[in-house]
Amino acid sequence: MNAHVQVQPSGHEFFVDGNDSLLEAALRSGLSLDYGCSSGSCGKCKARVISGQVHRTRHSDYVLTAAEKNAGAVLMCCNTALTDVVIEAREAHGAADMPLQTIDARLKSVSPLGDDVRLVHLQTPRSNRLRFLAGQSVSLSLGEGLSATFPVASCPCDDRNLQFHVRRRAGDAFAERVFGGLTGVDAVRVEGPRGEFVLDEASHRPLVFLAAESGFAPIKSLIEHAMALEAAESMHLVWVAADSNGHYLDNLCRSWSDALDDFRYTPLTAGGELPDASVLRPVLQDHPRLAECDVYVAGPAPWAGAAEFQLLEHGLPRAQLKVSALQA
Repeated sequence: MNAHVQVQPSGHEFFVDGNDSLLEAALRSGLSLDYGCSSGSCGKCKARVISGQVHRTRHSDYVLTAAEKNAGAVLMCCNTALTDVVIEAREAHGAADMPLQTIDARLKSVSPLGDDVRLVHLQTPRSNRLRFLAGQSVSLSLGEGLSATFPVASCPCDDRNLQFHVRRRAGDAFAERVFGGLTGVDAVRVEGPRGEFVLDEASHRPLVFLAAESGFAPIKSLIEHAMALEAAESMHLVWVAADSNGHYLDNLCRSWSDALDDFRYTPLTAGGELPDASVLRPVLQDHPRLAECDVYVAGPAPWAGAAEFQLLEHGLPRAQLKVSALQA
């Protein structure tokens, strides 16, 4: 049975399925509730039950005071909903609300996404997960003097499994180490999150995502988060690449388009070097009412800067544009 949960004071809503904890269900629905260990030890996911009934499903080492219990306080990671529930809980409202964290994550796999892109999959400890907002970046350190910053390519709704798209670049020692398979590396230090390239959750305008090359990584995170929230009127993804091999997750994007009536996917290729932002002119013509949309741009810095200029010239309000300029 599904139980409906409303969060105060935000008014956000989600459903709890079966014995999922309140916290698990909220994260899966795209909400950014405050939490820490997810295992009942830190008390950061404390919430107050205003109405309805909850049931404790796991032991917790954190001890609530008698006054907290009398006020209806519970740990969201250790309780599920028995009935429809209204809770009062803290939520992150932007990047400034995300604490900086340092986590030693286990290297789960390195796999090819294309000739020049590798998927690095890290898994955090169960009791020390990464809190981040979709679109944010973290620093990865290998413990041998090699470190680099990458946007998280996965959704915050799965906070243990972190994905990164690493592109091979001449002279990039970190990338070469990744393309060598990271043999001998058991753990990777994750520091972050950082960055303001995050979804405006208060907006219900149509969303346009413009990605170039591996700028798709933070865009993917934003799209999956927007899908979890189910708040956007419509979504249009435009992925620009030098050639068709640059759309290294083309099947995933097409599956979104096939499954969702309000999602469109447009892959653009140039047959050579990554084109300048002039390739977006047909896209701008396709959105004559672009000023009514929120637009998110991510890609190599020169391309992202040119795209930003074109969008503003086209009449897009600055407040409705967010840009992530990545290392070329």
